[in-house]
Amino acid sequence: MTNCAAYGDWRKLAEHEIKASLDSLVWDTPEGIAVKSLYTEADLDTAGHLGTLPGIKPFLRGPRATMYAGRPWTIRQYAGFSTAEESNAFYRKALAAGQKGLSVAFDLATHRGYDSDHPRVEGDVGKAGVAIDSVEDMRILFDGIPLKEMSVSMTMNGAVVPILACFIVAGEEQGCPRGELSGTIQNDILKEFMVRNTYIYPPEPSMRIVADIIEYTAKEMPKFNSISISGYHMQEAGATLVQELAFTLADGREYVRAALKKGLDVDDFAGRLSFFFAIGMNFFMEAAKLRAARLLWSRIMDEFQPKKPASLMLRTHCQTSGVSLQEQDPYNNIVRTAYEALAAVLGGTQSLHTNSFDEAIALPTEFSARIARNTQLILQHEAGVTKVVDPLAGSYYVESLTAELAAKAWALIEEIEEIGGMTKAVIAGLPKRMIETAATRRQAAIDLGDEVIVGVNKYRLETEARIESLEIDNAAVREAQLRRLEQTKRQRDPKRVDAALAVLGETAASGKGNILQAAVHAVRARATVGEISDTLRGAFGDHAAVPEVISKVYGTAFQDEPEYQTLASRIRNVSVSLGGRPRLMVAKLGQDGHDRGAKVIASAFGDLGFDVVAGPLFQTPEEAASMAVASEVHVIGASSLAAGHKTLLPQLVEALRAKGAENIIVVCGGVVPRQDYPFLMDHGVAAIFGPGTHVLDAARAVVDLVEGKRRNA
Repeated sequence: MTNCAAYGDWRKLAEHEIKASLDSLVWDTPEGIAVKSLYTEADLDTAGHLGTLPGIKPFLRGPRATMYAGRPWTIRQYAGFSTAEESNAFYRKALAAGQKGLSVAFDLATHRGYDSDHPRVEGDVGKAGVAIDSVEDMRILFDGIPLKEMSVSMTMNGAVVPILACFIVAGEEQGCPRGELSGTIQNDILKEFMVRNTYIYPPEPSMRIVADIIEYTAKEMPKFNSISISGYHMQEAGATLVQELAFTLADGREYVRAALKKGLDVDDFAGRLSFFFAIGMNFFMEAAKLRAARLLWSRIMDEFQPKKPASLMLRTHCQTSGVSLQEQDPYNNIVRTAYEALAAVLGGTQSLHTNSFDEAIALPTEFSARIARNTQLILQHEAGVTKVVDPLAGSYYVESLTAELAAKAWALIEEIEEIGGMTKAVIAGLPKRMIETAATRRQAAIDLGDEVIVGVNKYRLETEARIESLEIDNAAVREAQLRRLEQTKRQRDPKRVDAALAVLGETAASGKGNILQAAVHAVRARATVGEISDTLRGAFGDHAAVPEVISKVYGTAFQDEPEYQTLASRIRNVSVSLGGRPRLMVAKLGQDGHDRGAKVIASAFGDLGFDVVAGPLFQTPEEAASMAVASEVHVIGASSLAAGHKTLLPQLVEALRAKGAENIIVVCGGVVPRQDYPFLMDHGVAAIFGPGTHVLDAARAVVDLVEGKRRNA
């Protein structure tokens, strides 16, 4: 008896010590979730979603009963570059190698509704996507690819009207009527105002365009998904998984409401809505995120009382994270992408894009794209993951994460509802500020070493790996586009074009009729992407965001770090010698709207003691130079992520010289291949900060340049 009592006391003591030890190992994620080191059956007590089946409401375990056991996910690689001819050849090779669907990447000029001959897009044509100026380009893009048999996804939001109209007409002229076209158009404009910034028009008329596209496709294109509601670019811009989940689903709710205002029945379009999520490196949480997304979307759609089960079903495409890819030790990116792909599959995605390992350096090569595609083929055919539906079901950890992600995301969705919905929240700038704060906080964690990235802030190689990268001859692509554009305009009937554009303008301005329907008629007359976009600009105006810089996020994280305090003290001393704080202008040149890096730098440098001038998006080099001179800055920091640096940065340096402002230092940060460094330095760029650069290292280098310029003045 005594021995039993002693054993009981020992066990209680051991359990207490184990619990105390485990409690010390809790990991607080950026989402505010306290991840324990041990999960047990007791953690499922509050998970109200257990006991469900795939293919049945709330679809948490998958939208289809058999999932991959019946048919694997679609391999849908996002690609497009240079001319329509080059992209077409790339697509045909990919399809022959096992890819099952197409996902088209357009260049930034096209995204922003400019034809290739527009002076604002000289450095953007054919970079980071394919240039499309008219239906003639679209016809070439799909030459030899039967649109009756091929599902095509198009990532397009700003110029969504002319691009979708061109796709419809190209299909007709290939012999595929619009009712037979299958695929997806992104058409997610609210996300653009938050993060990616390839918008054209203000939020309210942009929402009308979304609704008109949903209406047109519901009536005319029953096989086509009218919208892909995207959280991908939110996570890429720095959103936490809770923010990505909440803002994406809140966007979806807003689009449903906009369609209902058009008089549509919810069951006429809800089954053709789709989603698009990023998959980062938090493996189990990413899988749980997709499960939570299906649960919450079913709850949201219940509000609209659909009669068809398919209207409650969330179907999603996923893409592995671009932000997780690193320039340093780049072959590590193959491993990162493979784990992210597995997380997407275990979460139940319907289609998947896997990134190429060299995308943190330059555009993917054919070699790197093949590895990315084969990653999915290996998962489908060798890993055994297609044999079982929802294999993570019942996991104490995953089910607990699913429940907690759902609860936190729902609380944020309800907060947005209290504001009046996502359109009002976007206009107020709430999601954008939250995402930028999260991005800056994460960068501080990386720079502090609290978040380890192998090969970047730990386990670094002494020498960097050199890999082959793809370069697009921007000037040659633009010349080819201009020749085709000129030919198209020469051969068309100008009176027919003018009449069609007039109808389009009246449809947009009056609020009556369907904008996409009018645009289809204009495309048939050979109106260009730029002409259609300009007609809508005339009716709706342009949207221009006011740049904001958050403060006291990076600095707060570093406030106790001696290295940070030493640098801040040095900047204060430099300020005394300059007669004012060193002034940095952060510039975004061309049509690249990806501004995560620019915003993080602006915020961190401001906290350190720089006077930061935030330039607006989409500046020409001439405009940036004029603003820099007027603002009396010491340094311009240009952020480049879209491969236009070899055109735009030399133009910026030349514009400063023309204004007699050679004393202004030009530096560059972003995705710049190392083989381009000598070219940029020869053309007046003083320093280049590639992906993975520690912010304090960049700031120290900029202070060195400012002091050197002052000493030599």
